Order: sequence, then structure tokens, then C-alpha cells
Amino acid sequence: MNSAALQKYLLRLFERHDVELDADEDGWLVTDGDFPAIRAEWHEGSATEPGRLDVDVVLSEDRRIEESFAGLGAGEAGCRDALHAFEKSAFHVLLAACWYVTDDRRMRIATWDVGVRSWDVFIGPFNVRGADAVSMPDDALASIEAALKREALTPELHWLRLVHSHAAGGDDSRSEALLDNELWTAGTLALTAVAWPHGGDYSARCFMLLDVRDY
Repeated sequence: MNSAALQKYLLRLFERHDVELDADEDGWLVTDGDFPAIRAEWHEGSATEPGRLDVDVVLSEDRRIEESFAGLGAGEAGCRDALHAFEKSAFHVLLAACWYVTDDRRMRIATWDVGVRSWDVFIGPFNVRGADAVSMPDDALASIEAALKREALTPELHWLRLVHSHAAGGDDSRSEALLDNELWTAGTLALTAVAWPHGGDYSARCFMLLDVRDY
């Protein structure tokens, strides 16, 4: 799927949720000529690697959310698979925190106290690929919340990507947490300490946004 087709897809996706964005010639969708702006780009896979959908959301001149989604299948089928993963795990979280359109059926909304401030936390579902009937441990988010409460967050929007993968037939597990696009060691350690399921070959991913309540 080329840039023009992706731009049209995203434009219609936002329109279905009553958000009108303006398309520019570089593939971006902008909000009233300003930020936030969003763009997607598809990278075709190979015989051994899935394709990749890159989604960028520009919040300001110097802040940008960068997320990527694997797409299984050849050609447009792979791209649509990645778009489905984006819609399921990240779209509604972005829509709520950046465009203020909230559907609490598609995410969990919480209030966390981090430092001296209160934060609205928009938590997407764990998107699991691989083994069937794998349920995420209840303490995964509690562990992340505890780690965040030891951070000194600046009073602005922050985003997290949480990933855990497990290979069947052994103890080959891997966790990774990113905070504002950067590797977050404390978050990774918090995920590693969780008792994840060992059944089958799977990967689990969760996307979250934190919006400060007071300034």
C-alpha cells in the first residue's frame, strides 16, 4: 500500500470517529493546519521477514511518537494486517490522548499519581500474537506503575511501549519497555520480574499514554 492509499485509509479511519484532519502532499494528516499530525509508511517484507508499518505522530516541533507494527502476509494483505494491529492496540489510545475522543470500551483509563502530579493514563489492550488462549498476567501493569512512580516525569504527554515475547519449547523469554521512544531500563526490569505465561510461542504488546492533569 503506497503513501497516498495509507493517507486515505487513515483519513477515513479518523472520520469514522468524528475527527476531521487535513491531508498534505507529504502524506501527513494535520489538525487544523497544526499539531498533532499523523503519517503512516509501509515497508514490504521478504520471504523470511514480515512487512512493517511505521506510524509517526508529531506532537510539537521537537516531540514525536514513533510506533511500528508487523504485518503478516504478502503485499496489501500484510499492510492491512499491520493496520489492524495498529487499530487494535494503539489507535484508540492516540485518539483519546491526542485528539480527545475517548472510547473506554477500547482501552482502560486510570489515574496514577507519579511524583507530585496526577496523570490520566490511557492503556491499550495487550495485543497477543502466536499461541492461542494466552492471558496476560494481572500484575504486569501494576509492576509498570510502580516503576513509573520512581521516575521524575516532565509535565507533558508521555508514551510507553511494552513488549514481551516467549519462544515455545524453552525458557527463551524477552521483555522490553520504551518510554518516549527510548529504552527504559527500569520498565524492562519491571516486566522481566512478572510471571509471564510459558505456553507456546507468542508475543504480547501494550501501548500506553500518560497525560498530566495539573501543571
